[in-house]
Amino acid sequence: MPEKVLIYSRFPKALMARIGQRFDLMDAAGRPPAEVFTAEQLSGVRALITAGGTPLGAAVLDSLPSLRAIVCYGTGYDGVDLAAAAKRKIAVGHSPAANAAAVADLAVTLMLAVTRRLLPADEFVRSGSWSASKPSPLLRPQPGNPGRRVGIYGMGEIGRKIAARVAAFETEVGYFSRSRHDVPYQYLPSLEALAEWCSVLMIAVRASADTHHAVDANILRRLGKDGYVVNISRGSVIDEPALVAALSDNTIAGAGLDVFEKEPHAPDALTAFPNVVLTPHVGGHTIESHIAMQDCVIANLEAFFAGKPLVYPVK
Repeated sequence: MPEKVLIYSRFPKALMARIGQRFDLMDAAGRPPAEVFTAEQLSGVRALITAGGTPLGAAVLDSLPSLRAIVCYGTGYDGVDLAAAAKRKIAVGHSPAANAAAVADLAVTLMLAVTRRLLPADEFVRSGSWSASKPSPLLRPQPGNPGRRVGIYGMGEIGRKIAARVAAFETEVGYFSRSRHDVPYQYLPSLEALAEWCSVLMIAVRASADTHHAVDANILRRLGKDGYVVNISRGSVIDEPALVAALSDNTIAGAGLDVFEKEPHAPDALTAFPNVVLTPHVGGHTIESHIAMQDCVIANLEAFFAGKPLVYPVK
């Protein structure tokens, strides 16, 4: 009999198909497990799959007395109460770097879209304004990439891939992270220094207490009226009211956002700005990325049920 695995977060069934070939999946469909399954059914659950950003705290863990493995589908694990898991001797795994290339691709796509004003340009053509030779202030020439300073906040796997991609556009690349890395890019000693130095600030850090609202009004002021911010990490890293204010009073030039503080709802105020490009947290949403994340989930689960350490543990 295949081992039972609880699906804690809400996932499209297609993403679980490969995993379901190896394990007996109990799908809570994003609802509290105790509302979907009986206490007896949950008592034997030893492993669950969750999206890293989904809150998973002590109360839920208490309803799963046999739980010994939490496997995150994706790189992030910020929703998991790691202290509560450690206290209960529950191993936590994830899918490190599985979607890094796809997320980096989207980061560059957002940078290009917002700096080259692709949305106003698209609307200019669709509305007939181009054929009617109407003037458009939004389509005034903008600075190009050669010589542009791109600052990357976070130099993990995604940050490195972003850096390599933007460097190919003849930009200058700088970064700030908790520690220096052996990379051919300029290191700035603080986020404040990075924001003052760059004209595009790329956010590629994990969500944590240290990074919560790290990009606040002060950082946005330092970025300046010709600066752009691009976020493909977690919405919590940006102080969204401060971002809305900075866009409203032209403190910064624009933003490209794939993540938001309260998903799936982007603040209504952000949707009104023509100099903001919004996508629905699809950075890692490619076929290749999903296959790689599923590989990590399967490897972690197979190792756990074989009595071995997780292949991709959260460190």
